[in-house]
Amino acid sequence: MNKVLQINHSILENEVIMNQILYVVTFSLLGFSLFKSKTKTQIALKKAWKSFEAMLPQILTIILVIGIIVAALSPAQIAAIMGNESGLLGVLIASLIGAVTLMPGFVAFPLAATLLNNGAGLPQIAAFISSLMMVGFVTLPLEIQHFGKKAALLRNGLAFIFSFVVALVMGIIL
Repeated sequence: MNKVLQINHSILENEVIMNQILYVVTFSLLGFSLFKSKTKTQIALKKAWKSFEAMLPQILTIILVIGIIVAALSPAQIAAIMGNESGLLGVLIASLIGAVTLMPGFVAFPLAATLLNNGAGLPQIAAFISSLMMVGFVTLPLEIQHFGKKAALLRNGLAFIFSFVVALVMGIIL
């Protein structure tokens, strides 16, 4: 148990150091940008703020969704549905959920981390993320319209199958 705590403490220290490095680099580059062109930097910062404002509803939504999932499902329930012991059925459930869900990556990855921390298995989460990013059930009608029915169905079908390959590889490697 002490070794696990030491490893977790070491990981936390590394994350803090990495965050500090990123902040120093970011603010140094911002200072350099201000030095080079104050006007362009101000324009860029205004654009960045507008982008942040546009993403804020999605960010708040994912915080809410994660909170609801963690409050509604115990770690034991998450493990039963998508844990390592759920096996192929858990991978299938995770892949189906990912295939029919439409959310950006910056929302999906924190959700995946929360599910992992609450009992989900790595192969199941790998299948969820890969099908979420590659399979577009919600966008299928638009794909059919632009690429044709055969191409859209083939691409989505292969992507869905590939999510199982990703789950298998992640289960073997990690």
